Amino acid sequence: MKDFVRWYFLSEEFIIQAKLARTGSTIQHFGPTHLAIMVLALPTLPEQHAIAAFLDCETAKIDALVTKVRDAVDRLTELRTALISAAVTGKIDVREDA
Repeated sequence: MKDFVRWYFLSEEFIIQAKLARTGSTIQHFGPTHLAIMVLALPTLPEQHAIAAFLDCETAKIDALVTKVRDAVDRLTELRTALISAAVTGKIDVREDA
């Protein structure tokens, strides 16, 4: 159940309810009393485990893709720097042929 609730706390549904429940005009407050009035649909325990496992698996895939993209961006940045350096130092000719 804790994994399901963890995912619920990260959900848009929870965030919307939390924003609506906050009190205070200048400093917004949200505490245990606000949490107590929130609505949470709880499926059966096996369904909760299945949902949490599915979300864990899918987010792991997304995290792996994000890592690959970040690595590619880092590599492309290195290549860009090397290309600029080579052009500035004259190691490569970047002038157009007339």
